[in-house]
Amino acid sequence: MALTLRAGFADADREEVAALYWQAFGEKLGPVLRPDAKAKGFILSVMRPDHALSAYDPNGQLLGVVGFKSPQGAFVGGSFEDLARIYGGPGAVWRTVLLALLERDVENQRFLMDGLFVRAEARGQGVGSALLAAICREAGQRGYREVRLDVIDSNTRARALYERHGFRAIKTAQRGPLSHVFGFASATTMVRAADAAHRL
Repeated sequence: MALTLRAGFADADREEVAALYWQAFGEKLGPVLRPDAKAKGFILSVMRPDHALSAYDPNGQLLGVVGFKSPQGAFVGGSFEDLARIYGGPGAVWRTVLLALLERDVENQRFLMDGLFVRAEARGQGVGSALLAAICREAGQRGYREVRLDVIDSNTRARALYERHGFRAIKTAQRGPLSHVFGFASATTMVRAADAAHRL
């Protein structure tokens, strides 16, 4: 498939990006961020295009997005205040606690990928592979030697994609009793080398 990769995404596509993100990660985040309307509203309010790369077809249709996290922020982050605006004070308190349990630290040694998703009708056409290549180039351009991501145990399709592109598992964290809250039993951290050709 012919596609164009770009930094960020068009402002006109914000609502679609938020909806696709929720489709992709609703299973993982649903117990914390539902109801759906509020979840989408929260995601829409905190999304940062400057922490994302996107793929478009020749007609300008959004095909997919890959986010990343840096010391300056995350593709979908947000603060207690952001949660309180959507869910109210009491709702923000317990959601903040649970979301903190899913938080992944930014580290100096590896570039942290923060979610990849492709619209349903574009899957299996190389969009995910192109976005993975783009994030590895971005990591190299920023001076990182490796890219890091986390994948939950129920997302076998994504893990297979990552493995095909050279990511290897380095550790698996069990959720324990919290698996009933989040809907998955474990998350595996995977890494691969950044694109050395683009390393500073």
